[in-house]
Amino acid sequence: MGILRDIGAPGFIIIILGALLIFGPKRLPELGQSIGKMLSEFKSAVNSSDKEKESDGEEDKQ
Repeated sequence: MGILRDIGAPGFIIIILGALLIFGPKRLPELGQSIGKMLSEFKSAVNSSDKEKESDGEEDKQ
């Protein structure tokens, strides 16, 4: 997360204002919700693939 540390508070404010100008205040909550769903699905997919790798490693040892 080094990139996010380099942006700082003024950078986040500029990004939020830019998103408001591009998408508008009515679509911004929808956009945030869809991004949140996408990230949670990605996280669950990564966790399930990690569990599969761990179970494959245990089967190889037996």
